[in-house]
Order: sequence, then structure tokens, then C-alpha cells
Amino acid sequence: MCYLLNILLALLSRFLFAAHGVVTVWRVVAVKDEPLYWLLLTGVALLGVEMAVTLKCTRNAEWKWFSPMVFLYLSTVIPSIWFLELSLLQSKLPVNNSSGPELHLLAHIPITADIVELDPENWVAGLEQTMLIVLVLGRWLMPKGDMSRDQLSQLLMVYVGLGADILDIFDTFREPEVKTNWAVVIIGLSIFSWALMQFPLVLTQTRPSNSSHLCCSASPSSFVSCCSSEVWSLLLTVGLQDGPFLLFRLYLMMQEQVLNQLMIFFTCKNILIVLLELYRIFVVQCKQEVEESGLERCGARVLRCASQRDSKEEEEETETGGEECCGEQSCHTDTGGGTERQGDQRCVGRERLKMP
Repeated sequence: MCYLLNILLALLSRFLFAAHGVVTVWRVVAVKDEPLYWLLLTGVALLGVEMAVTLKCTRNAEWKWFSPMVFLYLSTVIPSIWFLELSLLQSKLPVNNSSGPELHLLAHIPITADIVELDPENWVAGLEQTMLIVLVLGRWLMPKGDMSRDQLSQLLMVYVGLGADILDIFDTFREPEVKTNWAVVIIGLSIFSWALMQFPLVLTQTRPSNSSHLCCSASPSSFVSCCSSEVWSLLLTVGLQDGPFLLFRLYLMMQEQVLNQLMIFFTCKNILIVLLELYRIFVVQCKQEVEESGLERCGARVLRCASQRDSKEEEEETETGGEECCGEQSCHTDTGGGTERQGDQRCVGRERLKMP
């Protein structure tokens, strides 16, 4: 029953990713009016193969540290967002000129008539926002794998926060100073793509707590590691998102003279977040070093106790061997003394017989 439920959840999550990927690529084909862009669906098309391999090679229908399904979905959506943003920057075409045959076909459907009439900028913004919603919902629907419910809830909350921060980068493209600057848009899209690489990673596997009775019963080398999963997660967040976002906003403020209330606020927020994350890394590393030093002391005590026990056993064996040797020597001495006494008695008897 659990296995069938995992299969159902895997199908549902992949269908959600595939549906959004198809809509995004369809919009690219409609804007570019070039069927060749349907090749962007290659990543979504491989979701079926990825699902078969995942179900066959994993125990809980999901990989532990990396999600190939999310990576394949992003490999379809990220290039599509690039084409849409660059097309929006380059042409600024109205809906009438950018509508291909697919748009005219869907315009006859009453439900999609209002959606087709959206301007290109709203289309791009809607696809970007729904992409992050789909990432959260897809992660929630897919099988948990080796994660607990507590770890899954933490991961979903992290995803929501990451998505809200990532969407802020697109607001910088709308600033009057840089809205037609190719370099700024390309750098911003690169940072956006770089930040999305956090989603295929699953860094919620926590290290088991090291209690005092467990640390003394095992060798300390079994628990020694460079960094905990929390430290790796914080380092990835700083390197993939908060650090690049901070540098990008500082560049806009200093080089492009983009100075407004929102830009100053988000820059100060990025500085504060980076400082807090570095402080958290320092605290976790110090705590880990203290635990490892305690484990080393426990291991030294275990080795010392073992050496003392071995020395006591050797002393006991030595004392037992000495007592046995003394017993044998006393037996030999008693036997020799008895023989001498018997010889003396025989000599005395002979002398008495010789006397008249």
C-alpha cells in the first residue's frame, strides 16, 4: 500500500511539473513564432525515464540528497524564462504582433480568452511566480524519501522564503535606469538561474545527537566530519543566493545609480541576512568542535580504561603463576626433607645393631 501511494505521489508531482513546463514552452513558441523552441521540452520529456529509474533504484521512491526531477523541470523552465525576458526587453511588442497560431487557436476557447489577452510583461511575471509555487507544491506532493515530516516541513518553509527572495530580483529589471540595459538584465537572469540551483538539493538530513553514553561506547573517529548539514545548507544559501544578490544590488546602487527606497531596503536586508548566516555558521562550527573534543576525551578515557584492564589482567596472571611455582618448590622441599629423614633413621638403626 505504501509503495502504491509513493507511485501515485510521484506521478502527480511529475504531472504538475510537466504541465507548467509545457505552458511555459508554449508561451515561448507563441512569442518567437518558431516551432523549434519546442525542443525546450526535452527536460520535461525525460521525467518519465527519471521516474522509472528512481522507483527502481531507490527504496522510498526518492533520492536522498539530490532531486533529478526538480533539476529536469528547471532545465526546461529556466531557458524559457530567459527567452521571454530577453524578448520582452528587445522587442516590447504588443500582444497582437507577438501572437502566433497557437494564441489564435486558444483564443476560441472561452476560458483562455482572457489569459491570451494578457500583455507580454504580465505573462512573464505570471510564469515566474507560478514556477516558484509549482516548485513548493511539487516538493510537497512528491514522496518524502528518507526525510521525516519535520524535515519536510522545514524544507517547504525554506522553499517559500527562497522563492519570495528570488522574485525580488525581477523588480530590478523594471527600474527606469536599467530597464533597457542588456548587461543588467543578463547579469540578473544569471543570478536568478544560479539561485534556482538550490531547489534540486535536499540538505535537511540532520546529524544524530551524540549523547554521553553513546560517545563513550564508540570510537570518536566515527562521528568526526568537516561540516554538519546545517552548515552546508547555510554556505549554499550564502553562495547561491544572498551573496550574489547583495553584490548585484550594490552594483546597481554604485554603478548604475539606482537609488530608491526599495533598493536601499533590500540591500540592507541582504547585508543583515548574510551577517546572520555567517554568525550562525560560526556558532554551529564552534558547537561541533566542542562536541568533537568531548568525543576525543571520551575515546581517550575508553582507551585508558582498556589499557588499565589489560594491565590488571596481566598482573593477576603473573601472581597466579608465582603462587603455582612456590607450591611446586615447597612440594619438592618437603619430599627431599622426608627422604633425608628416612636415611638418618636407617643409619641410626644400623649403629644400634652393631653395639654389643
